[in-house]
Amino acid sequence: MKKASLVSLAVLFALAGCSSESTQTSSASSAAKTAAEVTSTSSSEAVNEVVEQYTQTFITHQPALATSLKLSPEQYGEYASRLPNYSLAGMQALQIDMNKAAEQLKQLQTLPLNEDEMLHVKVNEVLARYYAGHSQFSAGYIDTWGGHLPYIINQLSGPLVDIPNILKDQHGVESEQDAKDYLARLEAFANVTEQVRSKAAVDAKKGVILPKPLFANTLGYLNNFTAPDAAAHPLVASFAQKLESVGELSQETKQSMVEEATAIIKNKIYPAFAKVSTDMQALESKAPDKVGIWAQPNGEAYYQHAITYLADSDMTAEQIHNIGLQEVERITKRMDEILKANGYSEGSVGERMQQLNEEERFLYEDSDEGREKLLTFLRGEIETINKRAPELFSTLPPQKVEVKRIPKAVEAGAPGGYYNGPSLDGSRPGIFAINLKDMKAVPSFAMKTLTYHEAVPGHHFQIALNMLQTDIGLMRQNASFNGYIEGWALYSELVAYEMGMYENDPFGDLGRLQAEVYRAARLVVDTGLHHKKWTRQQAIEYFAEATGTAMSDVTAAIDRYIAWPGQALGYKLGMLKLVELRSMAKEALGDKFDVKAFHDLILLKGARPLALVEEDVKRWIKKQKQA
Repeated sequence: MKKASLVSLAVLFALAGCSSESTQTSSASSAAKTAAEVTSTSSSEAVNEVVEQYTQTFITHQPALATSLKLSPEQYGEYASRLPNYSLAGMQALQIDMNKAAEQLKQLQTLPLNEDEMLHVKVNEVLARYYAGHSQFSAGYIDTWGGHLPYIINQLSGPLVDIPNILKDQHGVESEQDAKDYLARLEAFANVTEQVRSKAAVDAKKGVILPKPLFANTLGYLNNFTAPDAAAHPLVASFAQKLESVGELSQETKQSMVEEATAIIKNKIYPAFAKVSTDMQALESKAPDKVGIWAQPNGEAYYQHAITYLADSDMTAEQIHNIGLQEVERITKRMDEILKANGYSEGSVGERMQQLNEEERFLYEDSDEGREKLLTFLRGEIETINKRAPELFSTLPPQKVEVKRIPKAVEAGAPGGYYNGPSLDGSRPGIFAINLKDMKAVPSFAMKTLTYHEAVPGHHFQIALNMLQTDIGLMRQNASFNGYIEGWALYSELVAYEMGMYENDPFGDLGRLQAEVYRAARLVVDTGLHHKKWTRQQAIEYFAEATGTAMSDVTAAIDRYIAWPGQALGYKLGMLKLVELRSMAKEALGDKFDVKAFHDLILLKGARPLALVEEDVKRWIKKQKQA
């Protein structure tokens, strides 16, 4: 499988520049000025100066991310009372600044940089292009993790979903000033809601409207958000709980602040959400039945942009579709062998997996007790594999990982599980969140694999170790290279198998293979929806048959792929590249191959484009041969 070279990537990234000619001229002149200025200083100083300024600019646009990372206000300015600007003007301002930074970083590559400096500049340029988004697709918004997403209001993500979670879970309240900042942010969130509403209206006028099948869960989220009495809303209840530990405040002051928060929710945020709901109800009648991004204005070009960045590939959608079909066939054949060996021989593999999914022995009780039993198992599995990890890993992250349930308020549109990284200072652990809405969607035979993917040695190892690399800079510490990150997590499922974590557990191994065929089938349905013009029902039927997972999971998954084109491609394509590189190193080095050193090589340089990972592996092979 061929990945884009840096030369071909540079050509593609140039297409992501601002559409305004004056903006492009301004960016080019700024870049030229930078190149001229560096003649009087060292290359290292020039790199540090440009990267630092670009980082500061990005964080200025993203104060909520600054809170997630617990950045120093002394270094990054006072951000704790602010939220991002999600208006059209706010998105354009971010895109202009990111394109300017990308041009400056590109110019730096003409300097005589050493190997680490060149890697640093190249990775940061790709990140800047990523956050600049697609220049000819002005709908949606720029997300700090997902890049350019097409629909600013949807059932899965967006400011109206993400900002409340940051306020509730990540905005700490340890002083009076923290509490005042929180209240300021609640006020700001009412304004953000209006910005999002206006952006959705602008997008609709340009012909970009959320596909019709996604409206039910989207409206469900909006309505559920405003369902509680304001005083009982999670944004108030969590604030009240945080205030309890602030010793410098009197009880009267705390009560007054809680009342102020309640008033903001009731009088400002709830009315703003009601307007959004009304607008979305009106848009539903105009929404397209055709769900692929191809049906939106300039959607085909946008999808290729998503393939470039989220799949980290220069392949066509048709090529990716065919790889998916081949992988589904290969993995399904192995699943069939295991099923037959364990007495399941009738029906398709998907039907037999659905049969397993109905068996009581594989299901946790649909109750609070059953859910807690499952969470306890996951915690134990993390402890077990952590003890075994030194067999294949030299470097282990010191940060802890916790297992939590995805909140009920957002579980309807949420994925089966996800990982949130720790804070940069290590004071907040990594979080493995699991969706327990439908207990049939979380059968016991699938839980080991989900744990290895989301926690250890998957996302937790990769993201926590990435954050510890203080010499690579903030942007790279928090880099969201989807093919690398999700590819590593899926590769980790294979590593766990190689460690013997499924020994004498054929049904657990079936769960692993089901997870892998799930990611392979994503290649088929994502390209099917967004390139081959499949209907939602076509995608649901194929995915259900190929994966054998619960229908509630299948429909939520397909709706996720509709809302977030291209993201689902990174898992399998990234894994295939990592397996390919490991095989190449093994074959080239023979007895000199050290899997622990290989894993350090992949992880300790931080997240980066897979083309650069391949360059690193080739250089490493050459050095090992000479040693």
